[in-house]
Amino acid sequence: MTPVLRAQARIGQRALLLTTAALPLTGWAVHAAVLHTQLAATRRDPLTGLLRRDAYTTRARRILARHGNDSAVIMVDADHFKAVNDTAGHAAGDAVLAAFSTRLTAWAGPRAAAGRLGGDEFAVVLELPADRRQQRLNQLVRMLHTPVTLDDGRTLDVAASVGAATPDVVGTRDLTALQRAADAALYDGKHSGRAHLATTAHTAAPSVNGRRSGRPGTAAWGRAA
Repeated sequence: MTPVLRAQARIGQRALLLTTAALPLTGWAVHAAVLHTQLAATRRDPLTGLLRRDAYTTRARRILARHGNDSAVIMVDADHFKAVNDTAGHAAGDAVLAAFSTRLTAWAGPRAAAGRLGGDEFAVVLELPADRRQQRLNQLVRMLHTPVTLDDGRTLDVAASVGAATPDVVGTRDLTALQRAADAALYDGKHSGRAHLATTAHTAAPSVNGRRSGRPGTAAWGRAA
């Protein structure tokens, strides 16, 4: 074999070894990408695309730790949602939930923690300085009260109640306490058409699984539609 042919043979062998070695790496890369996609899917609600509770909680706590008094916890509850399902159908109800999630995501921005905690209940934790707080909350209420157009052309009037709690007012950065306070404020302003800010008094409202179950000195009460 001539020197040229021997050199070509050696190059060919090396190329084959490199290609063979690269195959497992390529396979693992594809496998890792698939796993990442599957993991991301498990962290998000399939209907709304919002974070599920665990993923939301993890991100929300990071935001509270990073921004402190310049952060806010927002609870959102769809108004009269059962009536939407009963009169317009469950597909229309799903469309309303999807529309609310899109509006929440657009309002909060990519750095926020926006989650669907269950049913027609949503939560957002984001950086929200005090000087912009009321303006931004008013904007959110307007967005959530914008009618939803369904695929068949029907238009539904929708509304949502909004409660907000902030570390500087409530006096804690604990996510559970802030959610409880925001939820209590939400109920105090249920169907009012405006966002309600929590005070320190709202932290005393008892709750079950993070949901408010009653007011101090009154009988337990459940969530209104």
